[in-house]
Amino acid sequence: MASIPSPTRAVWHLGPLPIRAYALCIVVGIFVALAITSRRWRARGGKSDDIWDVAGWAIVLGIIGGRLYHVITDYEKYFGNGKRPVNALKIWDGGLGIWGAIALGVLGAWIGCYRKGIRLTAFADAAAPGVALAQAIGRWGNWFNNELYGRSTNVPWKLEIHDIDVTDGRAQPCTFGNLGKTVCGYYHPTFLYESLWDLALALVLLWVASKWRLGRGNTFALYAIGYTAGRSWIEAMRSDYAHHFLGLRVNDWASIIVFVGGLAWFIRHQGVLDESPYTGAREQAMATTDLDDLPDDELSYDDYKDPDARSDEESDPDEESESDEKSESAEGTESEQESESAEEKPAPATGEDSDDESDAEPDSESVNTANGSDRP
Repeated sequence: MASIPSPTRAVWHLGPLPIRAYALCIVVGIFVALAITSRRWRARGGKSDDIWDVAGWAIVLGIIGGRLYHVITDYEKYFGNGKRPVNALKIWDGGLGIWGAIALGVLGAWIGCYRKGIRLTAFADAAAPGVALAQAIGRWGNWFNNELYGRSTNVPWKLEIHDIDVTDGRAQPCTFGNLGKTVCGYYHPTFLYESLWDLALALVLLWVASKWRLGRGNTFALYAIGYTAGRSWIEAMRSDYAHHFLGLRVNDWASIIVFVGGLAWFIRHQGVLDESPYTGAREQAMATTDLDDLPDDELSYDDYKDPDARSDEESDPDEESESDEKSESAEGTESEQESESAEEKPAPATGEDSDDESDAEPDSESVNTANGSDRP
């Protein structure tokens, strides 16, 4: 009977170091997203270094947010009788909620953009296709962990599921479905559905952005609209336990809210363009100084906000030296002129000196001077 196999092992060891497939998929997705975002950012007129500075904040806070969302919505896995709360910190065992990752990831991106004088909407538009592709790659971590599958099915592309022990990353005799067996059952491969959907969404975003110049933040808004539209029907195929509110899974409500918000943003910002990827303050700073030449410990947002408000202590020492030399030169010239003027001016005569000078033959230079002549 045809089916899609699932791995029976999700962890390998290099000596004492565990290599987890789930973590590898996340890391590969991040680097692919950074590569795509960097290329799109340069095409937008930005500097490549900006991406790494902003991504550091977005990635760290995104991972924290994803884990927090997972632990909060599936708290019964970590808290209660017989549970170990410390396991909530073991992110390598799997469990990242996309909505928490997006929420805190956007917050991290905002912090990074603010510090660098970058427009958040311009950065989000450049990052949107890469984010979708990173999600497509990351879903294969769920395949290794034998998780994120749908209802039981007999379709030709059904997915066989094993009972993976998250401690050692190996399949164990099933504790659900076909008890004691290696294959616990066959289910819809919802991880694959979402991976393919995210891949298609990334390609659509790249194509749309190449054909039309969208409004401010609208590439990211399209990502939000497209992702939530796919997530809604994929979520409906899942049968695993989840918290419900007013008859819908919590993830469904999150999808509805994000979809409506993305649609409202897209409509509101049609025709509103980001002319530059940088804020006006950053543009002004870049026009007056090369921020890349400043040491990291001297580079702050003050450089972007008011580049002309530097103190006199921060002026260029070469300019100060040149100014001092000019001042000294001017003083020297003035002193020489005063000296020459003093030499040309005749000294006042006294009685005794006058008698001596009258008996002496007049000096030719004195005669010339007295006659107002400058002849030799």
